[in-house]
Order: sequence, then C-alpha cells, then structure tokens
Amino acid sequence: MKNVATLLLFSFAWLFSIGQEKTRILFVFDASNSMNGYWAGERKIESATRLLSETLEEIYLFENLEIGLRVYGHQTKHVQGQQDCDDTELVVPIGSGNNLIISKELSRIIPQGTTPIARSLEKAAGDFSDCPNCRNIIILITDGIEACDEDPCAVSKALQEKNIIVRPFIIGIGLDDKYKSTFECVGNYFDATDPETFETVLQLVITEALNNTSVQINLNNSRQEATETNVPFTLYDMRTNAILYDYVHTMNSAGNPDTLSLDPLPTYRLVVHTLPPIVKDSLVVLPGEHTTFEVDAAQGNLDLQFSSRRSDFDKIQCLVHTKDQCELVNSQVFGTKERYLTGLYDLEILTTPRTYIDDVEIKDGETTPIVVPVPGTLILSAGSSGYGSILVERDNKLETAVKFSEGDPGGRYYLQPGQYRLLFRARNARQTLYTIEKTFTIKSGASTTINLN
Repeated sequence: MKNVATLLLFSFAWLFSIGQEKTRILFVFDASNSMNGYWAGERKIESATRLLSETLEEIYLFENLEIGLRVYGHQTKHVQGQQDCDDTELVVPIGSGNNLIISKELSRIIPQGTTPIARSLEKAAGDFSDCPNCRNIIILITDGIEACDEDPCAVSKALQEKNIIVRPFIIGIGLDDKYKSTFECVGNYFDATDPETFETVLQLVITEALNNTSVQINLNNSRQEATETNVPFTLYDMRTNAILYDYVHTMNSAGNPDTLSLDPLPTYRLVVHTLPPIVKDSLVVLPGEHTTFEVDAAQGNLDLQFSSRRSDFDKIQCLVHTKDQCELVNSQVFGTKERYLTGLYDLEILTTPRTYIDDVEIKDGETTPIVVPVPGTLILSAGSSGYGSILVERDNKLETAVKFSEGDPGGRYYLQPGQYRLLFRARNARQTLYTIEKTFTIKSGASTTINLN
C-alpha cells in the first residue's frame, strides 16, 4: 500500500469481513478504443490496469470474497461506421483466488472496439450463479458512455428488480462532465479525474463493497431521549423495495439501543412498526463507521375499559383513526392497553349502537384511559316473525341500532345506555297501522324485558 491510512482501511475491511456472508464482485472493464488515449502522461488502459492489479493484490487474503472479470471492446477493432455491440466477454468467471489470474488477463488486453455498456451489464447478470445469501456487486470501470443505442438505466433497473445486483459502482476515467449524469440511474458514480484520484476511488469502492458497518436506531421520546423500544422495524432496499432486515428494537445490557451490523451498499428505507408506522427514506450508512438513525417515536398508552368487568364484552373492538383521517390505525380490543404515537385520535367503538369519541389525546409516556359504560340487556319476546328495527334517540334524531332479520326477532340484545324505540310489524299483518311501537330505556348493567305478544 502507498500509505499507512490506506493500509489501515483495508485491514479494517479484512477484519470486518471475517464471518460475514459471501461477497461476489464482478469487474466490468472498458477496453474500447478510447482507452488508448492519454491520461496524465500515461495511456488510460495502462493506468487503469496497473492500479486495478495493485488493488487486487492487496485484497487477495479477504475471506468470503469471490471476484471475476468481464471486458468489453477488446475483441473487434472499431471501424468508422461499424461497431460490434456484442463485443463483451466474461474473461475470468467469478470465483475465489482469482486475483492473479485477473491481473494477468488485464495485462493482455488490447483496447480497440466500441462501448456496449448496457449489453455488458445485461450479460453480467448471468455471470452470477444462484446464491441466496451472496452480495452481488458490479464495479464498472469506463472512460465513455453507451455507444450502441441501448439503455444502461433500463438494464440496471431490471437487474435491481430481480435482486441480481445490490448496487453497481461506476468509476469514470476522465469522463466529460456532460456525460456524468447518464450514469446516475445506473448506480453509484465516482469521478476519477486523474490516476491518483482513480486509485483513491477504487480503494474506496472496494472497501465499501467489502465492509459491513454498525448502525444504531434511536427511537426518541419528545425530549429526544432514546427511550422507546420493543417495537418491530423493517429495513428495505430503496432501489428494489426488497426487505433486507427485520428485527424487534432492543435495548442492550447497558440500557442503550442495540447495535446492528448492516450492509453499507443499499440506500435504506426504515419502517418502524409503531401505531401508526413511522417511515424514513434515503438512509445511508458509511462503511467502517458507526451510524445512528434518529427517529421521533414518542408514544403513550391507550387503555380501553368498560365501567365494570364482564367477560361478555371482552371481544368488543375499538377502531382507532388518526384525527380527521379515514385511515385505520388499529383495531384494539376492550380490556387491553396499546401504545400509539403521541397525537390526537378518533375512536369508533363497535358497541350497539356504535360509540364515537373524538379528539382523544395520547401524551408522551402517559396512559390515556377510556371508560365506556357497560351495556345493558334487552330481553325481547315476539312470538312471530316480522320486520322492524331498534332505534336509538340521539340529539332528537332516531338512528338504527339493530335491524331485525326477517324472522322472529326475539332474543337477547346488548345495548349501550340510552333511550330507544322498537318498531315491529308481524309478517301476517298486512296494514301499516299494525306496526307495534315500544319506547324503553337501557341502563348500564341492567336488564329490560319487552313482550310483543
């Protein structure tokens, strides 16, 4: 290595790679005619092959690492008005211990052809054999842009969606500024303006490809203290939307959020499965460093109870909505306590009739009790089938509490305390005036009997 700092960087990456999943790197190398051009007094092909060979020599001891080499533009001589867009070849298949073989093959390359980047990326997909637990990485080294009227962006997107490539790296060798944006959709672009920068960038890319890094997720209360925990969370790959990690947030033995080892290659979307969920996009971790994600996750408890405990009503649900929104946050059973993010909520309790409570405030670290009167019981005897409903009086209006099914409505009904009217017409009564009307009051925990015979 050229300096102590770089040596330490690679040493750290080597130590960190021990025991990690297998990493497979495919170098896609530009050997088109333009690589014969000079770059800081040396031909580009010579600088690139020399510096890449030096890097390969330095990483040959890495465990769980396999590498391969695909080259394009080296088989067919470029002729004005003619170009071979199939000029791409897997020169060294992906495998372990290929470092010296790749270096030898690089020394034999004669740049002479065109630049089929899209087709090379597409072919590269087949260079990776099936391996569910492998990290597949492409490092594209080029001094030009696509020359075969194909779309590298579309190819890269298709590969990402198949989870074939975690994230391509593109190292531009003296590329004109106006062309750099064409690679943004393909993967991470690094600009090498001269051989010295190329060496630095190459080492950075290799280090990022090989390292995992430590990440801490702080779920903060309203005072920005990382005290919230025991919540499931998911980390997605922003590029492919694939689920990469699923955990339950944990405090370690020191009382701090537990540290995770994450792959630094993807850009992450974090979903914390609170009620409602928290979503944070475009999270990036730096290889070899400790990264902390700060998440505002202040929570409090919603405690749902009836005024007296009776097993008859244990299964009644409460639909919890964020204030003035139709989106359902949770369906909580009465007799339970659940945690929610701080804020205002509207409750729809599936009693008969339904009970609505608006503007319920959940406060940080506090419990909000909601106590609903226990229902009363209506014991109804009809003796004949017919039609009708039980209506509840609310604000001088009648609303349907129970609609009778066609048949004998007799039975037991659990109704919330209030004023009611019962309307019933027997099936064999053929005139409206035979409608039976009963008014009654339901009291919490009490029984009321009505006989329609």
